[in-house]
Amino acid sequence: MTTLRLGTRRSKLALAQARAYARALARHHAGLELEEVHIVTSGDRVQDRPLSAIGGKGLFIKEIEEALLDGRADFAVHSIKDVPAEIAPGLTIAVVPEREDPRDVVVGATLASLPRGAKVGTSSLRRSTLLHAVRPDLVVVPLRGNVDTRLRKLDDGEVDAIVLAYAGLRRLDLAERATEVLDPATMLPAVGQGALGIECREDDDAVRALLAATDHRDTRICVSAERGVMTAVGGSCQLPVAAYAEKHGGEMWLRGMYAEADGTAARHGERRAPWPTTDDEAFELGSALGRELRS
Repeated sequence: MTTLRLGTRRSKLALAQARAYARALARHHAGLELEEVHIVTSGDRVQDRPLSAIGGKGLFIKEIEEALLDGRADFAVHSIKDVPAEIAPGLTIAVVPEREDPRDVVVGATLASLPRGAKVGTSSLRRSTLLHAVRPDLVVVPLRGNVDTRLRKLDDGEVDAIVLAYAGLRRLDLAERATEVLDPATMLPAVGQGALGIECREDDDAVRALLAATDHRDTRICVSAERGVMTAVGGSCQLPVAAYAEKHGGEMWLRGMYAEADGTAARHGERRAPWPTTDDEAFELGSALGRELRS
């Protein structure tokens, strides 16, 4: 019998997606035992300020990467949108499982039904930028915290609506809370939204071999292209960046958005190309789009 230690944050959503992945992995390997290692990250501890003000998305994985490197965990389950362009030396994103729904949703109202001056809660610069493009009259209110916390603030009347990732609601069995599912043409998803990234030590061949059974090639190719956009524009939580890749027949349709830190001067672009055959080819396709957006 083999036992692996799974590193995860301990929020409801992090545990839900880690346990769902653990069940998928166990289906491929009879007798595999998985032990959860709960880790509190800097992003979990600091809840009173926007991510853009405290260092960005890497705050949700730094302590987990430390646990991987010092041997307290064998692999970790991340939301890939929380993973920065550069990860710690010695580690690798070994697997990208099949993606959940990547779209954003509005909870509490529809965009069209919100009155002028309504307060919409989100901590995302990307969402704020795209919301203002559609409804410049809305007041965007910074809103941190886990999904339950954000829903409670909505229910308590602190805001008129909130924007969340549909994938998170679905993984928490809260999909019915979505009032409107937003088309990517209106709200282009975050890089890797809806996808998980399974991280482990680069030289741990035994663990990588076990994880490999859960890799979803098309999702991995799409995420590679999207992360190419992010890397080329220097993307972080300090800049509004969006990228979304889809497979249409034998082609990739990749869309991207990049704006200044204050949400102004938003640039949009897209690429249609034959479906990439490797991660590197997909990443370069995304990088080319990112360089175009940046320039």
